[in-house]
Amino acid sequence: MPVLNIKKFSFTYPGVDHPSLKNINLPIKRHAITALIGPSGCGKSTLLRSMNRIHDLYPGNKYEGKIEFTDQDKSVNDILQIKKENEFIELRQRIGMIFQKPTPFPMSIFDNVAYGLKIAGVKNKTELTDRVEVALKGSALWKEVHDRLGKSAMGLSGGQQQRLCIARAVAVKPEVLLFDEPTSALDPISTGAIEELIVELKKDVSIAIVTHNMQQASRISDYTAFMYLGDLVEFDKTENIFLNPKEKKTEDYITGRFG
Repeated sequence: MPVLNIKKFSFTYPGVDHPSLKNINLPIKRHAITALIGPSGCGKSTLLRSMNRIHDLYPGNKYEGKIEFTDQDKSVNDILQIKKENEFIELRQRIGMIFQKPTPFPMSIFDNVAYGLKIAGVKNKTELTDRVEVALKGSALWKEVHDRLGKSAMGLSGGQQQRLCIARAVAVKPEVLLFDEPTSALDPISTGAIEELIVELKKDVSIAIVTHNMQQASRISDYTAFMYLGDLVEFDKTENIFLNPKEKKTEDYITGRFG
């Protein structure tokens, strides 16, 4: 059973006559990496951001269909039915997001990672310290920052800042992580480190990633969805999408004939 099951989903931005996403059906498999690929403007990021309702920070969007979120205890909830602020906070703790540009808070490294834990009600200092350490180790950052946890996170390099943002998301023990082009602003060495980390994380969380880098999608993902002009053209195991796509549009995009 997929952790997220997107069913007949359409999305329309406020003040726009036509939907940006049309009748999308897509499973996000548990403990796997699903890559969303396609040319700019095809709806990849719009779909990703719908998965934890981050669009609702700006009112007026229109949703149709369902996005079913299946708990570890197998109970199923449609996240499009969420309306209360506390439910949104809980949803975004359980379905975390990492953005294209690293977004550390202007506070210490420790406080960045502890931020979500405190919102979740963790107040015991020993527990906070332990969970911050576990999250930093899980994001392969502990060795680099353990002796300067009280220093500002803004002094970290771009790659370190992105791993810090991952640690901040991982600290609250999410079930899903959404990555929106997480390496597009990073150098090749930092990109490699983030890719290794994402592959490692799928042991504990389910992952969806938007990427323009098809080599990245082929390297790290288990499943790939190809999108074009708001439609989901094809979804399959990554090796099938790249080596034996069923749709001509997919083949044309993979081989560089358009987009």
